[in-house]
Amino acid sequence: MGIPQFSDVTSLSNNEISEAIIRTEKELFTLRFKKATRQPFKPHEIKHTKRRLAHLKTLLTLRLDLIEKKQTNECPHWYDYYGGE
Repeated sequence: MGIPQFSDVTSLSNNEISEAIIRTEKELFTLRFKKATRQPFKPHEIKHTKRRLAHLKTLLTLRLDLIEKKQTNECPHWYDYYGGE
């Protein structure tokens, strides 16, 4: 398993992302617990799990912000700067 890529999670739906966040947080807890109790584990998995969790949370936040802006009909912040009317 290589380093997780952001493109790996972009195809997931919002519900799948939420479920993956919960699974990933549990996995991270398990890895930290193994580290604290000196059980055998692969140290690089902590870094990969944290990165995957960050990707999932970032994507979910971006999607929810986009949905919120569509509902309120707000223009993106860059729209006025680049020639919005």
